[in-house]
This record gives sequence, structure tokens and C-alpha cells, in this order.
Amino acid sequence: MTPALPMVAPAEGLPTRVRIHEVGPRDGLQNEKSTVPTEVKAEFIHRLARAGLTTIEATSFVHPKWLPQLADAETLFPELRDLAPAVHLPVLVPNERGLDRALALGASRIAVFASATESFAKANLNRTVAESLAMFEPVVARAKDARAHVRGYLSMCFGDPWEGPVPVHQVVSVAKSLRDLGCDELSLGDTIGVATPGHVQTLLAELNEEGVPTDTIGVHFHDTYGQALANTLAALQHGVTTVDASAGGLGGCPYAKSATGNLATEDLVWMLRGLGIETGVDLGLLTDTSRWMAGHLGRPSPSRTVRALSATPQEQ
Repeated sequence: MTPALPMVAPAEGLPTRVRIHEVGPRDGLQNEKSTVPTEVKAEFIHRLARAGLTTIEATSFVHPKWLPQLADAETLFPELRDLAPAVHLPVLVPNERGLDRALALGASRIAVFASATESFAKANLNRTVAESLAMFEPVVARAKDARAHVRGYLSMCFGDPWEGPVPVHQVVSVAKSLRDLGCDELSLGDTIGVATPGHVQTLLAELNEEGVPTDTIGVHFHDTYGQALANTLAALQHGVTTVDASAGGLGGCPYAKSATGNLATEDLVWMLRGLGIETGVDLGLLTDTSRWMAGHLGRPSPSRTVRALSATPQEQ
């Protein structure tokens, strides 16, 4: 039986190609209650690469005490060297010690994780926004000295579970601070999944007005209220060409009520293919990979596309 594929019907004013920043191996697996074996993580990343993903966030160099699910970073990262240079393998680093560990293994792309709100900065980093930026300053400087590409994650860009809706000017201020530190790219996070398309375009427009170019911006949507694809389309209409997604919809934010996790990469690829936007991703291989990982995790994938493509003719 021929696999289902969407009819291609391009829309005006959209990019011709989108780079998917795959976060499943890091952002997805760090939220698992049980620890996934290192060899399974390595195979997961290799399968994602074979499916055509060229940016795969591999792991995090947070202290194992705080993130035991990714405590095997030093063991995992060397298992991925055969993927370079065709595949970029960013890693998250929280501080200079984490940077030391990453650089010692040859990491050439690192990411720092900031917050647009004081409440989440306190909850996640045990620091104020200003204190967290001060902590990241030497990290970014040293990474740039080492010729590494630096991504700045900015969480709670649209809403915060303690503070409610986040003022756009507040997000823009922290985003500009990350740019001033030297971040090459910003990822705008809808951490609890409350964004809507108009809010997305308002934030992007104000960032542009304040000197942050669209080509340095990526978007990172969660699907808590079913808005992730609509928000992604709004970002594409603005000219954004980097979209974060997680294979199989793995991951989520523990602070989001009834969170359904990250935007699933398969759901994103389905929409982009229908719009005639190139990604280089083989949807069949990607779906097989997410189904394989779901088997290791002992539960079905939350991705609607994975479920639809995995259904038998009778179930369809």
C-alpha cells in the first residue's frame, strides 16, 4: 500500500525551505521518568540523521545531579562523531563547567537557556533574569573564542504559569541582551503552549523593529492548546525559516498544565510538505524512527501523523 502523503498546494509568501532543529534527543528525553540507555539514544540520533535531519540537538551538559536522564553526555557524544560534518549536533550548556565538558569532546555548537520572566528564571535557574544573563556572558564569550556557534533559548516568551501573559517588550529586552552577549541565533519558546498566531507575529515584528533580524530567529512551540502548527505557519508567513520540533512529539514542560509536549516533527513535516516547502526529511523514515523509539519508551507516540501513518487500513 502506498504511504499517505499530502497533496502539495503551495501558498504565497512562504519560505521555499525550512531548517528543522530537532530537539527530541535532548528536550524530549530529558523529560522521561526513566533513563534511556546510551546505546538507544545513539541509535535514535543516527536514525534521525538517516531520515534527513541535519540539526539534531544531542544532549545536555547540565550536572547529572539535576538531570540524571542525560548524565551520559560524555559517553554519548563520542558515539556521534561519525555524523559530522554533515549533521550539526548542538548541546545545551548551563555554565562554564558545562562548556568545558562540551568543548573537551569537540562540540562546535552550544546552546544556553534563558528566561523572559523572573518567575521561571528563579524556578529553573535559581537566579534572576539579570543574574542568569551575567552567568551566560563568559559562557558565550568563551564559546565564541572557541569558534563555536551559539544558540540562545528564550523560554516563556508568550506566557508564564505564575505571571500570566508576558509583555512583548519584556521578551524583546531579554532577546536583545542575548544577542548582545554574542548569540548567533535565538529560539523563541512558547514553553507552556499558550501562544496564538497574532501574538507570534506581533513579537516577531517588534523584534525586527528593535534590530533583531528574522534570519537569526527560530521558533519553539508546544502544543498544549493545539496551536503549535498554526503558530508555526504564522512565523513562516513572517519569514522565519528555523523551526524547532521533537520526533514523535517527545517532551514538554512540567510547568504547563495538561501539556502535550513539543511540536511533533512528523506533524511539522506533513504540513510543510503540503505547502511545498523543502526540509530534506524522509517522512517515512522519520515515522519509523519515532515508532521505534515509542517502543523503547513503552507507549505510543503522541504525534498525530505518526499515529495516522502507523494505522492499519482497517483502523483508518
